[in-house]
Amino acid sequence: MYVTYAYRQKHYERRRGGTLFTYHSASQNKIPNREKTKKKGQDTMNNEVNASKTAEVYFTDFRCRPDEGPADKLKRLVMAAGIDRIDMDGKFVAIKMHFGELGNMSYLRPNYARAIVDVVKQLGGKPFLTDCNTLYPGSRKNAIEHLYCAWQNGFTPLTVGCLVIIGDGLKGTDDIDVPVSGGEYVKTAKIGRAIMDADIFISLTHFKGHEMTGFGGTIKNIGMGCGSRAGKKDQHCDGKPMINQDACRGCRRCLRECANNGLVFDEKSRKMSVNPANCVGCGRCIGACNFDAIHFNNDAAVKELNCRMAEYTKAVIDGRPNFHISLICDVSPTCDCHAGNDAPIIPDVGMFASFDPLALDQACVDACLRQMPLPGSQLSDNMSSPHFCDKHDHFGNTNPNTEYKSCLAHAEKIGLGSRKYKLIHNS
Repeated sequence: MYVTYAYRQKHYERRRGGTLFTYHSASQNKIPNREKTKKKGQDTMNNEVNASKTAEVYFTDFRCRPDEGPADKLKRLVMAAGIDRIDMDGKFVAIKMHFGELGNMSYLRPNYARAIVDVVKQLGGKPFLTDCNTLYPGSRKNAIEHLYCAWQNGFTPLTVGCLVIIGDGLKGTDDIDVPVSGGEYVKTAKIGRAIMDADIFISLTHFKGHEMTGFGGTIKNIGMGCGSRAGKKDQHCDGKPMINQDACRGCRRCLRECANNGLVFDEKSRKMSVNPANCVGCGRCIGACNFDAIHFNNDAAVKELNCRMAEYTKAVIDGRPNFHISLICDVSPTCDCHAGNDAPIIPDVGMFASFDPLALDQACVDACLRQMPLPGSQLSDNMSSPHFCDKHDHFGNTNPNTEYKSCLAHAEKIGLGSRKYKLIHNS
């Protein structure tokens, strides 16, 4: 069901290609000492990925009966997709999602998180919601601010039914090096320790546009989202941090985090600077700065970023049961990391679930490309521009300097899953 749509401003012509999707369980590279969590009929630990197979992706729309809501349909969807095949009894279950930046209102509502938490508890699991700290300045760059942000956006133990744990700790430095089986760009991924300590991994994703990667889907939620601050730096940048001298307060907190003599404090000016000869680019100094004075330059090319995200995703899910959910609603043109959001570019589509994260992303992007652009959105405005160059793709036409196909292709190449899928409708 790999569908592409060639369209122009006022005329849309469908061109069907052929893609289905494959049931994925990451490769056989296991995290040391991880207990196998397996039920009869389940093989989410040790299946070899075969890109020629067809994955099952389950789908339901947002239409509801008078006596039910979308959260009820989400519960039915994940059960139909086979989440109960995972033995969760007494196991720690990480539910990875994005809590939204303060000021943003397009992130997933806490009600959806509660639905998945309830299912996990019914299956005997011990769930927690998680995300890792951000590399950039904002309201989620350390665990304290991150938790306050999550609470303010509605993700509290009372509303979601479980604790929120920031995966890479207080300053974004509590990570673990995880080997990437078959990695071409990343040999060892830096993943938040709490995420890797979980026995079972579930991703709950808001599918939307993105200003760098075309769209933000399951692979981005896992790969970029589960990376610690240093892990995010590995994916985003090739370079050293820079210090804004005007913003630097001379407090020297960052100096305590540097183990490589990569920072130099000028006693006369009372300012910190970077010693490029010693700096290893770990990003730990950024987590120590409360004044947003430290940042990275030199973003990696989009293709390399996409490939690194796919490899980080593989590191996260390899060797343990995993399950993935993606909701196509409030499809903003940019990431939920922004302290604000623009109008949706397409109508709400529905909810998707699969054991295969790559199949899930492919199914979601295909579903988005079948939609008509919403009037008054960034997408429709771009298409109305006299200088519009049609990329035959909603996400490419929304953010013309982006692309996502390299991510999907590389994910399939390294065995993350398959781009072939069978879409199964669930009421």
